[in-house]
Amino acid sequence: MRILAIEKEVPGLSAEDFKPHLSAEAARAWELYQAGVFRELYFRQDRPEAVLILECADIEEAEGVLDTLPLVKAGLITFEIIPLRPYSGFARLFREDE
Repeated sequence: MRILAIEKEVPGLSAEDFKPHLSAEAARAWELYQAGVFRELYFRQDRPEAVLILECADIEEAEGVLDTLPLVKAGLITFEIIPLRPYSGFARLFREDE
């Protein structure tokens, strides 16, 4: 199952709060990418937050994976987790009207 995970920074923190964890965060993201769990990784254009596409069995697995990230462990970020399904709208193009 594809999962969309949108990072949310905990309010009231500064860039300095994140600095000690950024190398470990990048290393863990690389491990998860190499394992095929993180399929796509982006930063938002409008603010310094990540948007991830994960391949997991379910939401619970995605939550467990995201909980291994150093910034999550440190309580600096959380994620909005959205399960995705394939788009089925193209079927309307081939349906005959009755």
